Amino acid sequence: MARTLFLAGHAKLPQGMAAKSVYETLTITVEIDRQYGVIIETSCTLATEHGRRYVAELLRGYSLQNGIEPLLAHVRAHYLGKAQNAILAALKDLYQQYELSRGIMGREEGGAALGEVGRRTV
Repeated sequence: MARTLFLAGHAKLPQGMAAKSVYETLTITVEIDRQYGVIIETSCTLATEHGRRYVAELLRGYSLQNGIEPLLAHVRAHYLGKAQNAILAALKDLYQQYELSRGIMGREEGGAALGEVGRRTV
């Protein structure tokens, strides 16, 4: 079993952003430690390399097991750029994916195969 998970969160970018000419949405991706939920690596679709590095440094080392609110407060306090609301929304979306993955991982450990977990019954 892999030791890490890859998650992504998406949010609409505000008007007037440089990245909006390339992307309609902001995407934040993270690789997290599967056991502890710690963010190991981050990428995002901000327009500048500096912005992408800065966001990566803000998120690196945070454990999603601690919930999303402390991370959102940290971003609010340190990222004051125009994309702040989009970053916060993308992180909330990413956290929802994390919560879903925890349910899937728990079922896997209980013996169900991943393919069985994803199936819907009507």
